[in-house]
Amino acid sequence: MKTLKTEFEQMVRVHKGTIYTVCFMFSKDADEVNDLFQEVLINLWRGFASFKRESKVETWIWRISFNTCISQERKKKHTSRIPLEMGIDLFHDRDEDSKQIQMLYQRIHQLKPFDRAIVLLWLEGIPYDEIAAIVGITVKNVSVRLYRIKEELKKMSNQ
Repeated sequence: MKTLKTEFEQMVRVHKGTIYTVCFMFSKDADEVNDLFQEVLINLWRGFASFKRESKVETWIWRISFNTCISQERKKKHTSRIPLEMGIDLFHDRDEDSKQIQMLYQRIHQLKPFDRAIVLLWLEGIPYDEIAAIVGITVKNVSVRLYRIKEELKKMSNQ
């Protein structure tokens, strides 16, 4: 018989890539990504025993991850940080494909956190109905928001 702790550990092992994807979307700083990951794990653990399985586990994890990162983003705006510069950049490749992807993510990072969450889910190939369940809006609203987000990203490319 599995204990609650064992079930939780297994769930985290299976879905840690999803959690890191969301955290990385909200920060490019490795330490901050790890801090966000820890916050998501804490929130997942707090809600794990009461999770009723009315939605898919993946949907629940996406939702908790996004809500945690958006909350941390809001808190971050109220505090100041002093960046530590090391003089090297371990996160960026120099080939052309990597530069294109980096440019896309820089533009996405300029979006509001809620729009950033929606476009990330869309880029992950999540169906509109699941996106709606994760972020708590209607499927039609997902469609409209994605259209507007794409238009906003196009405008950024013309600037």
